[in-house]
Amino acid sequence: MKKLLIAAVAFVFMAAGVKAQSTDKIIRVGVKGGLNYSNIIKDDGNNDFKSDYLVGYNAGVTLDIKLLPNLAFTPELLYSTKGYKLTSSFGKFTQTTHFIDLPILASIQLAPGLNLVAGPQVSFLLSTNNKFENGFAVTEQKVVEDESDRFKKSLLGGVIGARFDVNSQFGIFGRYALDFQKNNENGTTTTPEFKNQVFQVGLGVKF
Repeated sequence: MKKLLIAAVAFVFMAAGVKAQSTDKIIRVGVKGGLNYSNIIKDDGNNDFKSDYLVGYNAGVTLDIKLLPNLAFTPELLYSTKGYKLTSSFGKFTQTTHFIDLPILASIQLAPGLNLVAGPQVSFLLSTNNKFENGFAVTEQKVVEDESDRFKKSLLGGVIGARFDVNSQFGIFGRYALDFQKNNENGTTTTPEFKNQVFQVGLGVKF
């Protein structure tokens, strides 16, 4: 966790530094935020249940480095909530996972204002919230992942989507992110084996 925080701070200060040195807008810093619509893709293991989508959010900072007239390198540092929910005869279960996402993206301009974005993403798991409701009582559990070996602490995935720049400062985005790795190697009743998938929409501002 300490290494992650150091890397995050370094990213922000590096972005601020290059912004201050940039006079021709080749390098720009931004902020973004929006909604997550997440679910899981079940893999092998004890996964005999049906999951539904969960609404969450994402927010963070971006760095836009123009390489060519129609090509840019756009890494991001985001706080993102993911997870799923399910309903059974026993009640309603919701699992919300909290991640730091580091997408390393390329942005290709297809038309004025319209950009295709794609690239790998590394996700660092911070904590997990489990909530169970059965109509009579509500039970909640929070697990800080530094204290648990239930799930992998980092996952490699990919992102693909689009961004529309309304003007030189404001843009809207929509994209899909998928983990390439399973959250654990052996699914059980309490820690099923799955991969995260997230649909994201939101707004971004460049400075």
